Amino acid sequence: MSEFTVIRAGSAAGLPVPATPKNVPHRGGDANPSAEALKAQFGAAIRRVEVVWGETNVIVEMAKAHEIIQWLHGDPSQSYEYLSDVTAVEFRDRALPIEVIWHLRSLKFRRFLRVKALIEKGQPLVAPSVFDIYKGADWLERECYDMFGIRFEGHPDLRRILLWEQYAEGFPLRKDFPLRGRFSRAEQLRQALAANPEARYSMEELSVADAYADLPQDMRARIKGGESTGE
Repeated sequence: MSEFTVIRAGSAAGLPVPATPKNVPHRGGDANPSAEALKAQFGAAIRRVEVVWGETNVIVEMAKAHEIIQWLHGDPSQSYEYLSDVTAVEFRDRALPIEVIWHLRSLKFRRFLRVKALIEKGQPLVAPSVFDIYKGADWLERECYDMFGIRFEGHPDLRRILLWEQYAEGFPLRKDFPLRGRFSRAEQLRQALAANPEARYSMEELSVADAYADLPQDMRARIKGGESTGE
């Protein structure tokens, strides 16, 4: 096993001292240097680059998204070693595509890059999983699936994470989702109470609950008494 190396923010040589940006324009400005590097590496797969409020957005072909993110992570000149979020945007204008968005950070070069891929109207809600690149994508992709219905191909265990597995009303962050839900409050409560929270978990995942019997007597007494965190 190779020795673990601590990466410190801005550790790359020649970087200026960090300072709070001022008078940042809404549109335009200097793009993240990674944008030009991506154009040189992937050509037409980089559809366009936008700088909004000082942050660089790179819109890429969905079919190339995984390869592009893999390169950004692994290439020493980029080193985007931290995936801070995976999310999506659906606009009120239904003619506009849904955006699948990856927020990437390079601690070494002190850079932030927002990578977007578009799902055109009428196309399947499918995007590549980046779990094999960033293990932290596990719950991020599950949340995006839970709220938007986007399926991440290659995810090892894609299932709901905020709502129960049998939730049948749809995907709450889609624009066609009614504010009060599709079912009555009584039906929502009935389904929630009927759900088995242990149905999709192995005994290994339930080991925390099983470990209760092995706790010291005083700790078990405090837990049984309903002690809250911080008391």
